[in-house]
Amino acid sequence: QLQFVESGGDSVQPGQSLRLSCSIYGLTLNNYAIGWFRQAPGKEREGVSCISSTGGTNYADSVKGRFGISRDNFKSTVYLQMNSLKPEDTAAYYCAAALYSCSAYTDSREYDFWGQGTQVIVSS
Repeated sequence: QLQFVESGGDSVQPGQSLRLSCSIYGLTLNNYAIGWFRQAPGKEREGVSCISSTGGTNYADSVKGRFGISRDNFKSTVYLQMNSLKPEDTAAYYCAAALYSCSAYTDSREYDFWGQGTQVIVSS
């Protein structure tokens, strides 16, 4: 049974940090690239970051230098470390799985499976 468990979303002040977790069960995680997307109210879903099956990473320009993605295949978990958070980072964050590669990581159609989302609010 495929199951995504996302956690770590919270309400924080600008400049603070959060770490999101995406644990995936029922999938051979080694074979999958995992992407993080976010969607703010009234906006389109945006690809934020991706880590390939071999550990290669991609970041959207809007988060480069502030966010870091990592994976622990033994724990079946992918992390998104978010530092120096800004109000514009406020969104629901989703993790998703695509076979092997992040080559088209911003295209949501490339992903086969999706988590349920976790909310991040950045506000003073």
